[in-house]
Amino acid sequence: MKGLTRGDFEERIGCWLARSGSAASVVVEERFPGRRLVGGKYNPVSHQVTLYRETIREQCLQLFGTDAYAEAFGVVILSHELGHAEDPDLQELSERLERDRLPAREKKSLALRIERNAWKYAYNLLTDSPYAALLQEISYHSLMPYYRACHLPARKKKQTASA
Repeated sequence: MKGLTRGDFEERIGCWLARSGSAASVVVEERFPGRRLVGGKYNPVSHQVTLYRETIREQCLQLFGTDAYAEAFGVVILSHELGHAEDPDLQELSERLERDRLPAREKKSLALRIERNAWKYAYNLLTDSPYAALLQEISYHSLMPYYRACHLPARKKKQTASA
């Protein structure tokens, strides 16, 4: 990330992890394996979040035309991934999503619910932070494909507890 060393990035991420109170561990790698632009992943088996530093920078550049917000982008991605880690419904929803006989429409709806749950956690963590506006923009673009798949209008406003 421009002007931000890996050590500085890891330190800032560590501060937000501590602030969240999550017991998940976090590791930072440079790139997500493969061609997709994935900034973070949560592994429920190891209860670990992996953030992909360079991929986050690329996502920031793609969304905002600059990587000047890459550090903040990383905090938003961390908060979202911690949302998966702290979601008490994730295991059940994931199991339902993996069932072979579930209709495609229901699978899309479950995928949307899983993502909305994670973003709800991020909103709760970051609402009163300097990252709130960035969070709103990133979550909107992240959720848009899920809403489209479910034939629902994407929401631009802040999610509420009922989201």
